[in-house]
Amino acid sequence: MMGWYGTGMGGFGWMGMGLFWLVLIGVIVWLVVRLLPGRAQQTPSAAPPVVPPTGGGPQDDVPAGPALEILDHRLARGEVDVETYRTIRAAILQSRGGAR
Repeated sequence: MMGWYGTGMGGFGWMGMGLFWLVLIGVIVWLVVRLLPGRAQQTPSAAPPVVPPTGGGPQDDVPAGPALEILDHRLARGEVDVETYRTIRAAILQSRGGAR
């Protein structure tokens, strides 16, 4: 039986093969996480929504909260028109005590 002699791969061969597979599996996992849509890619755009002027009254001094941000986004997406926006915004500010 010729060719059945020697010690095989040895310690460094086994470590190299194990390292190769760990790196390969890591790259595959990284690609899957990177290419599939997830929470990390659902960040809002950096540009603030366009808000029409409301007349420059004292209501403009009130800091925007989550309700006003949602309303601003709905206006930017075209879900509400400007008159509805102004009505809802005035109601929100009045309920917070912002209308002086």
